[in-house]
Amino acid sequence: MAKNAKGEVWTLAELRDGKLHPVSYELLAWGRGVADALGVPLASVVLGDNPPDPESLFQRGADKAYLADNPGLKHYLTDVWARVLGDMAREYAPQILIASATTQGRSAMSVLYAKQGCGLTADCTGLSVRDGALLQTRPAIGGNVMADIMTPEHRPQMCTVRPKSKRPLPPDLSRKGQVVRYAPKKDALASALTFLGFDAESRVGLPIQDAEVVVSGGKGMKGAKNFALLDELARLLGGSVGASRSAVDLGWAPHSSQVGLSGKSVTPRLYIACGISGAVQHLAGMSGAETVIAINTDPEAPIFGVADFGVVGSALEILPRLIDDLKKGGAR
Repeated sequence: MAKNAKGEVWTLAELRDGKLHPVSYELLAWGRGVADALGVPLASVVLGDNPPDPESLFQRGADKAYLADNPGLKHYLTDVWARVLGDMAREYAPQILIASATTQGRSAMSVLYAKQGCGLTADCTGLSVRDGALLQTRPAIGGNVMADIMTPEHRPQMCTVRPKSKRPLPPDLSRKGQVVRYAPKKDALASALTFLGFDAESRVGLPIQDAEVVVSGGKGMKGAKNFALLDELARLLGGSVGASRSAVDLGWAPHSSQVGLSGKSVTPRLYIACGISGAVQHLAGMSGAETVIAINTDPEAPIFGVADFGVVGSALEILPRLIDDLKKGGAR
């Protein structure tokens, strides 16, 4: 698509069970700063079957809401979403399209950028404006450097940002916006895929990126069976279980629980790191935690450099005592 310096900034909202997912509001926080710097409107794009009222999107920063409404959009299908988004982008010509680095965002944007003939920067941790263009910052070379990427010619400029990498803007109940209803083309709704169903992963608590308490384990847990201690502590605290990349690579925990640059970013009120040394890639994924408690046998472990409270010792010895105390006194 040709360069359009005056186009809007778009963010791609996501639905879960017909309701707006919180990541939709996080994206508006990213988009608001970019749109203000460019002096253009910020719009949220919603695809679904009878999508919800966009009032909450306006309250969180959107000036417009594009609602693509059709029964064929009830379930997420990558080829359909990419096709509908492409049609919308060609009709309305946004200059920037921002999505979340979720399963939906990553897959839809990967197909869309190829069809649009433009660029895509994935897993951004920073967005700003330089010389009227989007400056996209993301980790590279295993997280050892931060790369600044720009798309000087083709539009829309497209990127995905990590979930939980920015907090939503506080709701402003006085904000109103414009609703633009879009009817998808019939041929855009044809899919090579068939939706069979959705099986939720068995886990303790919420997905780690949504949890207020995350109890994470690393190589210091010494084995998969010892993650049962993390499960039990997470249940007592009403939290979820995370893991370091090394623990995931060893098969002790699923990839969905991985915290770090190659996993998920989390922003819990409490993060408990058990047997995690604190490699820079892991620290980047939990840097938004309000309070960090670290348990490690190495007093020089980097994790203690970011911890609010540190315990030098074996997690396998300390966790059973902590769990027992919580059971006796009640988790508060």
